[in-house]
Amino acid sequence: MSATSARTADAVEIVLVKAGRTKIRYAARLLADDGTRIVVRAPWAGDTARDFGFVRFERGDVFTEYYWRDRWYAVKEVRDAAGVLKGWYCDVTRPATVSGGRLVVEDLDLDLWRSADGRDVRRLDEDEFAASGLAATDPEAAAAAESALDDLERLARGDGFAALLA
Repeated sequence: MSATSARTADAVEIVLVKAGRTKIRYAARLLADDGTRIVVRAPWAGDTARDFGFVRFERGDVFTEYYWRDRWYAVKEVRDAAGVLKGWYCDVTRPATVSGGRLVVEDLDLDLWRSADGRDVRRLDEDEFAASGLAATDPEAAAAAESALDDLERLARGDGFAALLA
């Protein structure tokens, strides 16, 4: 996938890696790739519904996912089967790599949720991040991850997602 394949509807496999192991992989449709930002669309990849308490992901939900080759996060717009926006689930990750029809990102445990109305913005899994030991094993990556979460929160609390995802 390159800038020349922007705006195509090619299939791509999304691979989310965590602690050196594949956490999940799923098929998506490539919507755009400008050489820096990659946009894909995929149905909810879980076998069953997942209720986080503040949002429920379930069969029929559609995720439009934004990945960057130069940023330490991914933003996933979540809509229900009728197209109603639920909100945005953001993963703090190492920058995406793309090769041979596969988009790979390494999950760094930190996440952020922003509800569709913007009233619920919450940082998630900071305890998992602390327990991961990344600050000791790769302090530069840990600092980049914490900075990315701060950036996402700033964007989520304002109108930043509109410009970021346009």
